[in-house]
Amino acid sequence: MRRIVAGASALALAGTLGACSAGDGVPTLTWYINPDDGGQAEIAASCTEAADGAYRIETSLLPRDAASQREQLARRLAASDRSLDIMSLDPPFIPELAEPGFLAPVPDELQDTDGIVEGAVQSASWNGELVTVPFWANTQLLWYRKSVAEAAGLDMTQPVTWDQIMQAAEDQNKQLGVQGALAESLTVWINALVASGGGKILEDPEAKPDEMQLGLESDAGKKAAEIIGRIGSSNLGGPGLPTADENASMNLFQGDNGSFMVNWPFVYPAMQGAAPEVVEDLGWAVYPRVDAGTPAAPPVGGINLGVGAYSEHTDLAWQAVKCIVSPENQAQYFVTNGNPPSNLAAYDDAEVKDKFPMADTIAESLQLGAPRPQTPYYNEISIGLQRTWHPPNAVNPDTTPQTSTDFILAVLRGERLL
Repeated sequence: MRRIVAGASALALAGTLGACSAGDGVPTLTWYINPDDGGQAEIAASCTEAADGAYRIETSLLPRDAASQREQLARRLAASDRSLDIMSLDPPFIPELAEPGFLAPVPDELQDTDGIVEGAVQSASWNGELVTVPFWANTQLLWYRKSVAEAAGLDMTQPVTWDQIMQAAEDQNKQLGVQGALAESLTVWINALVASGGGKILEDPEAKPDEMQLGLESDAGKKAAEIIGRIGSSNLGGPGLPTADENASMNLFQGDNGSFMVNWPFVYPAMQGAAPEVVEDLGWAVYPRVDAGTPAAPPVGGINLGVGAYSEHTDLAWQAVKCIVSPENQAQYFVTNGNPPSNLAAYDDAEVKDKFPMADTIAESLQLGAPRPQTPYYNEISIGLQRTWHPPNAVNPDTTPQTSTDFILAVLRGERLL
């Protein structure tokens, strides 16, 4: 955060841009949104109409990638920018904004988390308090070709393990859709494996950098390295694994050698259009287990809504947030934009069940999900993991966890640079 504050002077003038009022005197709230298919703008218009003149919501588009979103918002908040009324926030970066007081306190009426999936509640919190409000929540499922699972003799109505799906793919000369690119998607995979093995990447998220302890050298960390290394070295992830993101994984899964894939729900509507023959052979289940006796801890993503601490209309902004996150709006957003709700009530919507037959599996996965390490130093940890667990074919359970721990701790203590 010191880096962000140091660069904030370039945006100091932004602090003079408070939420304005139109000529009719109605306060205008600016909602900074991540790119989507227009769903957030539609909700903004709907909530503006429902406000009946109390406020007007205008949207402002953030950069496409999460890292650039983080940098823009952090710099503007550090400059006390009053134009940041409502913000769509990627969960891993919330502690970094909450710790220095850049987020307005969530009012009591929005503190009730009954009916909100557990993974979203965890990702919206910092220091044991809800500091943002869950909007939509995302998770990865295990997608599979029914024909491949049947040939392997797997009962997909029961939990399966990584060892089982790797063996099934090897026996049938098939490949697995996983994300091995030098990007945030690799951190997502590492964290899900460690958490599914019963471990944690970061033992104490609230610790100071010189007191932090990592859990990568645990049995869970070594098993995670074993899985990634095996997939990388045996070509189970395909020749493009070192650069494979979510779309590349989907393309691999759709090909002749597709078998199993871990990926977000966006792949379902995408494959309906691009590979209808694959959809006919498509099944889905909760994320694979690392150990047969331990429930999986699937990845958790999505977007939470925060209100800028320097907004001139924080009360109105929270009123708008309450409207935005209503179950009705979440259900409609899922149907139109493919982003799953954080509120379980939205999964009862008939249109949701019709368009996403795996909706119940998504909800189950979100209840089991484990967020990525929640810390103001997440950026350092994530990039440190990517640098030391890439390429996948070089990951070794005997050396990678130790190398990664040493590198990340040195970065956190200012002894090395990313």
